[in-house]
Amino acid sequence: MAKPFYRLQRFLRRMQLFFLFLGVAYIMAGSVLLLQRASLVVSQRGSSILPLPSLPSPPRALAAPVAGPHHSRMAPSEGQAEGQSPDGRTGPHWLVSRNLEIRHLRRRWFHSLMSEQETPRGDGGPLQRKAHHKGTYVGCFLDDSKERGLKGTVFYDFRKMSSTLCQDTCSESGYQFAGLEYGSECHCGNRISSPRTREEDCNLACKGERGLPCGGVGRLSVYKVDEVLPGHRRYRNVRYRGCFERPDNATAAFLFHTLQPNLTSQSCVETCTDKELPLAVLRRPDCFCGYASRHFTLHEATPEERCALANTTGPQVPKDQDFFQVYQTPVQDARCTDRKFFPEKSNRLVALSSFPGAGNTWVRHLIELATGYYTGSYYFDGTLYNKGFKGEKDYWKSGRTICVKTHESGKREIEMYDAAILLIRNPYRSLMAEFNRKCAGHLGYASEQHWKGKEWPEFVSSYASWWASHVLDWLRFGRQLLVVHYEELRAALVPSLRAVTAFLNANVSEDRLLCVESNQDGHFKRPPGDQRRSFDPFTPDMKRLINGYILTVDQALRNGNQSGLPHEYMPR
Repeated sequence: MAKPFYRLQRFLRRMQLFFLFLGVAYIMAGSVLLLQRASLVVSQRGSSILPLPSLPSPPRALAAPVAGPHHSRMAPSEGQAEGQSPDGRTGPHWLVSRNLEIRHLRRRWFHSLMSEQETPRGDGGPLQRKAHHKGTYVGCFLDDSKERGLKGTVFYDFRKMSSTLCQDTCSESGYQFAGLEYGSECHCGNRISSPRTREEDCNLACKGERGLPCGGVGRLSVYKVDEVLPGHRRYRNVRYRGCFERPDNATAAFLFHTLQPNLTSQSCVETCTDKELPLAVLRRPDCFCGYASRHFTLHEATPEERCALANTTGPQVPKDQDFFQVYQTPVQDARCTDRKFFPEKSNRLVALSSFPGAGNTWVRHLIELATGYYTGSYYFDGTLYNKGFKGEKDYWKSGRTICVKTHESGKREIEMYDAAILLIRNPYRSLMAEFNRKCAGHLGYASEQHWKGKEWPEFVSSYASWWASHVLDWLRFGRQLLVVHYEELRAALVPSLRAVTAFLNANVSEDRLLCVESNQDGHFKRPPGDQRRSFDPFTPDMKRLINGYILTVDQALRNGNQSGLPHEYMPR
């Protein structure tokens, strides 16, 4: 009797410990969940993050060039405490150290992604349209990646897509039809080139407009936008490309030709837009439509006098019959817009590394267009994912993306990659771009109060050293490196992209590179703003500090058998 009682007593003691452990685990899990929700609410309300130590100010000894790439870390000044600005004051709440800031961004992006509610799918039947729109719903149509139902512009919004947004965008680009797919993709076109299918197949609701059909898997919910009579259309994104010499073989260079006795730029643009072609080329009375190609590259413009261009709004009548005026129509060149993940895991992990503000997102856009493969990211940025960067949600070491965005610069982080594209931009421009992003987001501008406040000097004193140490670390620890200068990429896009795609082992045709050139800005360029500041934001002390880092990095590049920094970087 005693023995069974002893066993029961021992069992109960063990169960007490087991339940105690479960209770503690439950409390800890609840606490973590509450903290996550609290941080999400704070970030959604725009509250400032908790104060964290700012980067140490670099020593004044580095104002002069330091030989060799081994000076890759900028130590704090003697007697200065870690996390303080040069005058001994702690930085503002939003100015955090580089590592802690990146961790905070990871947490914020992760919470924002986890908080997104999944769009409910239909029960097999068509969704009911609960709102009235200016467009007319046409029906549900097939859409195949090789043969698109609508062949014009395509754009994405994985959070706020709606039929109204899609119709407005397509209408402003001169299209007659707008089609929605997967609940988040918008396709535009002037004709529907695929067969109709069952309404039940378009069973996905719009991400930003519940209750309305936004296509399905390989299915388009098509709307006909408001009718605008020819001659009354107004396009917001027609761009004059310049005056060019007649190609040797106009038949091979252009896909469509029409004669118009009263030809104007407006009528030729409308004609080519209706034909869903991105270039309108006119020489009275001829109107040609087509793409930029190796027969007509648009790389060698001639003086405007050769086309006798009087103005940009009235009739355009070139006097020289050997020269054409060229306009970019609202139609997107769709020859390079298809993208996908690698079908098999790559055995080579390539980083696209840069200092924040150096144009990493723009270069990712170019690489995706040129290669047809998605780029990945070391971070989870929900904003970029919503705009079509599907690689943002893919695990960065999955091997399914052609390269991986990173701002990291530590030895351990660098050695995780087999190769890297090191993107460098003028530090003056990089610092201003990153400060604009911190104050006003990816596409906004900081106000004059921000530039004249205390945040800007503290930002420069901390982040200028990061610009230098980032380059020096990658030169020191990177295995296989391709250095790309942002300014050279903008000035000579096609040759620079050839070097980048060759480094990535991607076979890219010349026509595809010309397509990238036509779509180079995408939706990721900061729009023109009022940049007429009445003062130079960089003080003489800031310039001495930054110029010292420029000379240091330039010398390190040359010591590493790389071309030095562009001449415009150099101190005057």
